[in-house]
Amino acid sequence: MPGPSALGRVVVLAIATFLTLGPVLWTLWISLTPQAAGGGGTHFGFGAFSDVFAKVDMVLLVWNSALVTGLCAVGQMFTAALAGYVFARIDFRGSRALFAIVLATMMVPLQVTIVPVFMLIRGMGLSDTLLALILPAIPTAFGTFLMRQYFLGLPTELGEAAAIDGAGPFRTFTSVYAPLAMPGLAIVGILAFNYHWNEFFRPLILTISEQNFTLPLGLVTLQGNLGTGSVATVLAGVVLSMIPALVVFFVGQRPLREGLTAGTSK
Repeated sequence: MPGPSALGRVVVLAIATFLTLGPVLWTLWISLTPQAAGGGGTHFGFGAFSDVFAKVDMVLLVWNSALVTGLCAVGQMFTAALAGYVFARIDFRGSRALFAIVLATMMVPLQVTIVPVFMLIRGMGLSDTLLALILPAIPTAFGTFLMRQYFLGLPTELGEAAAIDGAGPFRTFTSVYAPLAMPGLAIVGILAFNYHWNEFFRPLILTISEQNFTLPLGLVTLQGNLGTGSVATVLAGVVLSMIPALVVFFVGQRPLREGLTAGTSK
């Protein structure tokens, strides 16, 4: 018989599991049991999923989201690795102050900066393009902070040995530290993918044409005028939009776990 403490943990975990998976299971169930025409009960089937493809161009929406999300994730991994390495391993005047400014930008809400970003994008002639969603998202303060901490946890002797062999800072980064930082970069990439795949606010402000809509923005059209669309069809679109994010998570689960637990055994 489990003790009171073990039973309490099971109850807490069961409640947390229900609160986490309950909305997902409800969404899946409603999408598979749409209401029959005329309100005559429900029926099990994939009719709501076919309605999604009939009402919106899912191929275009998925392509736009995949392109924007993929380039944002790769761009953030690249900039975070370089910036994190510089702040961790290269000592220069004003580095601490500059890093503090980078961290301070994490405290600024997106809604505050969206107007200046929109003005800059329009001045560059990139209004209503996918580049308007990609370029501003490539720099990442959180990714820079994460990679800086990751590089600080790596042995300094490796860089010193490379310097003795005649390697410069960039060669040391590419040949020594970057391969060791792959678990940390996996964290940056997976978090960036999940965030930008589900992003709604910036595409709503920076894109106008339907051919430039990302998946979250395009699925809004399933609601119909004043929300008169089928709830099952809307939730079917939500289920379809979750599949790529789940695939990325399961594929990157191992490097994500290694990156999160790196250094705990030292």
